[in-house]
Amino acid sequence: MEPTDYIYGLRAIIEAIRQGRPIDKLFIRKDLQGELASELFGLLKQHRIVAQRVPVERLNRITRKNHQGAIAILSAVEYRNLGTLVTSLFEEGILPFIVVLDGITDVRNFGAIARTAECCGVNAIVIPERGSVSVGADAVKTSAGALLSLPVCRDHTVAGAVRFLKDSGFNVVAVSEKADFNYTRADYTVPTALVMGAEDTGISPEVMKLCDTRVSIPMFGDIGSLNVSVAAGVMMYEVVRQRLEDNLEVI
Repeated sequence: MEPTDYIYGLRAIIEAIRQGRPIDKLFIRKDLQGELASELFGLLKQHRIVAQRVPVERLNRITRKNHQGAIAILSAVEYRNLGTLVTSLFEEGILPFIVVLDGITDVRNFGAIARTAECCGVNAIVIPERGSVSVGADAVKTSAGALLSLPVCRDHTVAGAVRFLKDSGFNVVAVSEKADFNYTRADYTVPTALVMGAEDTGISPEVMKLCDTRVSIPMFGDIGSLNVSVAAGVMMYEVVRQRLEDNLEVI
């Protein structure tokens, strides 16, 4: 089945980039060469757009039309710059609350997290450029439209985003069943970033080492972990609870 939110052909993609269209993923034939291809590669470097080099069979599965070796999947939203967003939050006197997703690839979990995040007054969700779910039409639908209003920042890596947040004064909290610190004991009345990992692999070791605090949600049954969207919901509402208890503005 062909996606509805894509464009194909070298000239069309070049023009889309020049016009600032939000591109989610870009697939380029492995052996693509030529003058137009060189122009496209130059624009990709200039705009820091990551492209995936794939066999032509992958492109043909998306469309049988004359794609010329390049297909761009458009994002349903325009990704925000994390640095600009954080600066504006502090300038406006807002106590920041950000959720960072490390390796989340399931669209339904992403949508559910975004829906709860919007309800909790989260200021932004951060995802990496590679190895992550993205904001497509399915994600927007699953989020009940929350992703149309909740800022999403896409950073080069999760580790880079976490380093930036730490340097900006955030308490970066990793949520992991392997931690031995109860999630209710951490302080969320300061600028806070929650890091949630994929259900199968969890938070990557590199990111885990960078986090300021590691917390877990107690488990009393036979199953060892919660669904990541449920765990994220528990964590986000603990942030809300603490801030309301301290008479702090939630948003």
